[in-house]
Amino acid sequence: MTSPFAGLEVDRALRPSPRAFEFDLDRALSSVVALEARVSEDAFTAETLGTERVGNAIIIGAQGLLVTIGYLVTEADEVQLTTGDGRRMQAHVLGIDQTTGFGLIHALEPLGLPALPLGDSRRLRSGDVVIAAGGGGRAHALAGRLLTRAPFAGYWEYHLDEAMFVEPDHPHWSGAALINAAGALVGVGSLRIEQRTSDGHVRPLNMFVPSQLLAPIVDDLAHGRPTAPARPWLGVFAQELDHHVVVLGVSSGSPAASADLNRGDIIRQVAGQSVTDLASFYTHLWRLGPAGVLAPLTVQRGHNIVDVEVVTVDRASKLKRRRLN
Repeated sequence: MTSPFAGLEVDRALRPSPRAFEFDLDRALSSVVALEARVSEDAFTAETLGTERVGNAIIIGAQGLLVTIGYLVTEADEVQLTTGDGRRMQAHVLGIDQTTGFGLIHALEPLGLPALPLGDSRRLRSGDVVIAAGGGGRAHALAGRLLTRAPFAGYWEYHLDEAMFVEPDHPHWSGAALINAAGALVGVGSLRIEQRTSDGHVRPLNMFVPSQLLAPIVDDLAHGRPTAPARPWLGVFAQELDHHVVVLGVSSGSPAASADLNRGDIIRQVAGQSVTDLASFYTHLWRLGPAGVLAPLTVQRGHNIVDVEVVTVDRASKLKRRRLN
């Protein structure tokens, strides 16, 4: 079978050499498989994430348990895996954690492949060698380095206290495995971003979610249980601009849409607390209480300052229910 990543192979000069590592490189890389998910057109996330999603998943359990990045399989009606040797099989979604962004899936046939042990990214230092691996073996593995660890705030109401940023960027990073020098999984690929260097050049990087965030929640995810109380969600897409949080848009049918928040609105305060960046916006919002709490916002709209009250919801309540669990 043809890999969904045919044509996206890593340049030979950037591939890891087995001689550089003490673990069995090819065995470790076989733990990463390609993932294809199909979502119905009436799904809540279809407009923003598409109905056909392609990425990777990583085997972490002997019984066919795999971790991926959650947006790939959110509301998925069908999930198909392709192993490095071309076998294809179905999987179903066990759970998605909105806080970390992880998704957990289960293969519906025996994989017959090893599981990657979970490592701890906190032991990594800037400059340390890592492997970013997509499904498809050595041709889809990249020898890179950890650039830095830093907080990350996403425009879709998402925040990590410490994400990992790796260079060079991988050609199909979504759900890719970040493997340390000991052969353990230390991160799951989430995004490709661009960083402007001091000399004006643009450097593409990958952002990975640290794997140690998975260990405390994996059992709950595997059994379809909530990993924590649901955070209040507005349905706002926002960006930081000159120390302001500016609304880019709102999700259709979201609390923000019901409250008539508009593109171009500047969110000045949440419950009287000043907001200057995405991190402070999310922090003040989530401190109000669990999903369902009333969020009082102070918004600048043109030259006017207006107060808006938004009744938050659980983001997951907008998603289609999974058929299997």
